Amino acid sequence: QVQLVESGGGLVQAGGSLRLSCAASGRAFSSYAMGWFRQAPGKEREFVGGIKWRGNTYYADSAKGRFTVSRDNAKNTVYLQMNSLKPEDTAVYYCVGRPDYGGIYYSSSQYTDWGQGTQVTVSS
Repeated sequence: QVQLVESGGGLVQAGGSLRLSCAASGRAFSSYAMGWFRQAPGKEREFVGGIKWRGNTYYADSAKGRFTVSRDNAKNTVYLQMNSLKPEDTAVYYCVGRPDYGGIYYSSSQYTDWGQGTQVTVSS
């Protein structure tokens, strides 16, 4: 199990960029699949992007071409670089993790560890 703490959220204008960071505690991080989810007011939580322990990434269609997930195992940190932000990207963003057994993990129920969330607000 790892503990996750997000940072980097804030207010940005449409078209701008933000980078979220997620610091993980625990030795298991380097063998973990990590990901990002988001939840907008009145909407269900949705998958944004994920990264396997080897660094392979995969994304929701809404994030492809604009968002990039990366990780630094030496720093126990995963990142979400968000470019060309739109007002509809406004949400609370959550960092998630789970042991990587070789799958591709799109569902929130597949993740065992969650951060507390960080607010991202994109103004028009």
